[in-house]
Amino acid sequence: MPQRADTIDLARIAPAPGDGQRLDLDIVPGELQYGEEAYAVEGETTTARLDVSRTAAGFALHLRFAAQIGGSCVRCLEPAQARVEVDALEVEQPESNDEELRSPYVEADELDVRRWAHDALALAMPAQFLCRPDCLGLCPVCGASLNDVDPADHQHARAPDPRWDKLRELK
Repeated sequence: MPQRADTIDLARIAPAPGDGQRLDLDIVPGELQYGEEAYAVEGETTTARLDVSRTAAGFALHLRFAAQIGGSCVRCLEPAQARVEVDALEVEQPESNDEELRSPYVEADELDVRRWAHDALALAMPAQFLCRPDCLGLCPVCGASLNDVDPADHQHARAPDPRWDKLRELK
């Protein structure tokens, strides 16, 4: 059964170069906020697999999980759900001056799994969170959901082109 973890002591899991371990963890990625809309993992927790490998200069980390996310559709604002797959890699070489080899989630051999999972989930989110792939959104004139109306019945009179206003005054 997976253990619940927010932080992991990497030195205890892989004390010497060449050591490594695979862990199954229950993690809480937390809520994501995009503009005014909140997106959250259903059930709050999800099971993740963390691979920790000790290298000669630090650690190589691999985090994988899938989460069912709930929130609002960006087109019609109706409730929506999506399964998001996360596959994230981090490298921590504490003696390196290269920013690419330093993980913001590791401090003094302590891995902040919760923060890493949150950020990895945010990066894996779809560009457009939709209730369905063919969502038509809202009518820009009246705000009606175009998913619920027949396009033939949903018509609006076209406003006259304002560029011709002065010519209409000549009549």
